[in-house]
Amino acid sequence: MIGCLIGEVFALEAPTVLLNVNGVGYEVDTPLSTFCQLQKGQKVTLWTHLAVREDAQLLYGFLDAQEKTIFRTLLKVNGVGPKMALGILSTLSVDMLIHTVEHEDINTLVKVPGVGKKTAERLMIELRDRFKAMAAGNAPSNTSSAQIQFMGNSAVAEAEAALQSLGYKPQEAQKLVSAAKGDFTEASDIIRAALKSMNK
Repeated sequence: MIGCLIGEVFALEAPTVLLNVNGVGYEVDTPLSTFCQLQKGQKVTLWTHLAVREDAQLLYGFLDAQEKTIFRTLLKVNGVGPKMALGILSTLSVDMLIHTVEHEDINTLVKVPGVGKKTAERLMIELRDRFKAMAAGNAPSNTSSAQIQFMGNSAVAEAEAALQSLGYKPQEAQKLVSAAKGDFTEASDIIRAALKSMNK
């Protein structure tokens, strides 16, 4: 099991990070909360979860060890796969998710792409006791600041693609990005503004 990767950000194509670890490039899918904090050339530690399927081995990475723990907890919920779990953590911070579950705020959960009312209710029921049982302490996360780009789109197109990869319909992604882009020139800034607007 790969528990963490320590290396340099080699390329970014939301929500995937290409991390150079001693000359080996690892493709790691991240929630946008992690992706938006990364820059090419940055040296980072990503806390990782390895998902092994019949047709692929997929790595998911997080700057915060607690976020990795929450991701794994979400995967234990019936009907929640990695894509939905990343969508939840991209839309809601860990603290916001815990608060949402504690207060049974279904309206907030259904804002996440792919989460309908029934799934939101199931998340409430299954996460409530698990969150209560979890230790509140955070594991350390080394985020001490760290070339070649992926075949690039414009910042706007990349931001839209990132939201679509997490389950937003093309029209929804386009609308969110259009409202959030403002004067931003970097995809990560546009994504961050779009996520912030969803939580208003």
